[in-house]
Amino acid sequence: MLVKQNELDDLLKKLRNEKKTIVTTNGCFDILHVGHVRYLEKAKSFGDILIVALNSDKSVKSIKGESRPINNENDRAEILSALRCVDYVVIFDEDSPINLLLKIKPDVHTKGADYTIETLPEAKGIIASGGRIEFISFVEGKSTTSVIEKMKNS
Repeated sequence: MLVKQNELDDLLKKLRNEKKTIVTTNGCFDILHVGHVRYLEKAKSFGDILIVALNSDKSVKSIKGESRPINNENDRAEILSALRCVDYVVIFDEDSPINLLLKIKPDVHTKGADYTIETLPEAKGIIASGGRIEFISFVEGKSTTSVIEKMKNS
C-alpha cells in the first residue's frame, strides 16, 4: 500500500502499539525482476512489516541519469505494493533516504551486500536510533541495468 510521508506518524504509532517489527529497505525498483523479488522476500524475513522507501522519479533521474526511470514512480509503487512481501511503499524525493529512515526508525534496515556499515550513509543514524542493519546478497546477473542492456542488444 502506498503511504504518503505525512501519514507515516499515525501508521508507525499503530504498528509499534501492535509490537510489530518494522523492516525498511530502499531503492529505485525501476524494472522489477527476480533479483528484486528475492531481495524483498529476504528483507521481509527480518520482521513483521516491510516498508519500501522508493526513490521518486526526480530522485532516480538525479542518481541514474536522464534516461531513467523507465517506469514512473506511481507505477513502480503499485507494482511493489502488489507483492505479498511488501506491506507499505513510501516515495521520497532526495537522493538518499536518510531523512525518511530517521523518521521511520526501523528495527531493521536492509541493504544490498555491495555496501558495508562503513559505506552505508544511513547506517549511523539507524543504529543510533536502536535499529540494526542487515545486508542481503544480490542474485548474480540480475539487475535493472542488465535488463536494459539486454533490451538494447535485442
